[in-house]
Amino acid sequence: MSGRVARRSSSLDAEYQPIPQAPAVDEEDGVDILEDAQEVVVDGKIRAIYFVLGCAVLLPWNAMITATPYFMSRLDGTSLKASFSSYLSMAFMVPNLIFLGHATATSKQSLSTGRISWSLLLIASVTAALTLSTWIHIHPGLFFALILLAAMLKSAAGSYLQSSVVALASLFGHEAMQAVMSGQAAVGVAVSGVQVLSAAASTHRVPPPPPQTRDDDPARTPEEASASLFLFVTYAVHVWLKTLPAYKQSLPDSDPPWSPDERRGLTQMLRLGRINLPYNFAVAYVFMVTLSVFPPITVSIQSTNPDTHPLLFSAFHFFVYNVGDLTGRTLCSFPRLHVWSAKRLLTFSLARTLFIPLFLLCNIQWASPTAVKPVITSDALYMLILLLFGATNGFTSSMCMMSAPSVAHNPRLKGRTEDVDVAATVASFCLVIGLTMGSVASFAVRAMVCNCNPFRN
Repeated sequence: MSGRVARRSSSLDAEYQPIPQAPAVDEEDGVDILEDAQEVVVDGKIRAIYFVLGCAVLLPWNAMITATPYFMSRLDGTSLKASFSSYLSMAFMVPNLIFLGHATATSKQSLSTGRISWSLLLIASVTAALTLSTWIHIHPGLFFALILLAAMLKSAAGSYLQSSVVALASLFGHEAMQAVMSGQAAVGVAVSGVQVLSAAASTHRVPPPPPQTRDDDPARTPEEASASLFLFVTYAVHVWLKTLPAYKQSLPDSDPPWSPDERRGLTQMLRLGRINLPYNFAVAYVFMVTLSVFPPITVSIQSTNPDTHPLLFSAFHFFVYNVGDLTGRTLCSFPRLHVWSAKRLLTFSLARTLFIPLFLLCNIQWASPTAVKPVITSDALYMLILLLFGATNGFTSSMCMMSAPSVAHNPRLKGRTEDVDVAATVASFCLVIGLTMGSVASFAVRAMVCNCNPFRN
């Protein structure tokens, strides 16, 4: 692996430039002074491919979230309906952390093109099976179990897909990594945009026609069908990526077989976890803060305008956050806005804690009648806070993911190109740790707000 990224043919100069060895710098805060160091400069074609791969990483989960109302309709009349969303979240979160841990520990295999191929095909196949299952009438309890099984299979395969995409993108430099992060956020914008349109239609809907029988219902989970099609397209895009000269130069056939040995073993992973601790902790804390309040607190904030429909307000707040998240990640594509310093990124991450009391000052519908009256009563101001919350999430997390594996901007790597992909997968694993911790904390936060059992309400 050593020197792999630096080996470039002269015929490919239009696509990228070589990565020189990083010069000696101040290891505490000197990443911003590496003005002469350069990473791979990829063209728009490769950035677009990694954008699509980034979309594929989060698309399965977002498709299931959007299809949740239909899944719950299949559970009508059972005690499983109220707790379905909580169980679905746990069915995704727990396997994701476990299998991503294995994918990180075997990070050498993450660069195997087979991991991306089989994980994409498995997720696409499970998604297609979910679409077909909606035409089969089975007992609600069995349907509940099948949906959770599908969620766990998607989560497991998605863990290997995520680690492989991140590891491979790291070899092409921070521009490819930024494209992956932006692709992930774009899926959120698309899904939340559909939710806003759906909420707007439902709040202005004329009296509905007589209900159809399920045998006459042609559109049960279009989200799953569309996601399945997109994933098969992504597989074709990945096949195309493997034919590009830049890809072949980054992964030469002469490399030894992939196996978790020597520098790619647990020792290397722990070493990079330690030396990149500021980046790793920062990206984990970003998502821990985000998921602890979004959405358990934010969904409890209602409009102060009595003419605003609560369903539309809730859907719009998801859209505003996702737009902010995508904006923050997009800002990372402008070199003048880059922040490579580990100290600064860690400060940005910790400073996001201030958003928690800001949300608590908004118009939260507390269960307790003695709750403090809201201080922030402007819907516009609340949406602005939410937009900044999303933007800082996207910008800080993306810069952490771009910086951690960068030999040009992270002096802790000391120019060791053989550490690039492992550093990226370790940072990705820490990101998921933050998601997991935030998700667990969200149940406690939700219980505090609603004074109820968050698994049932």
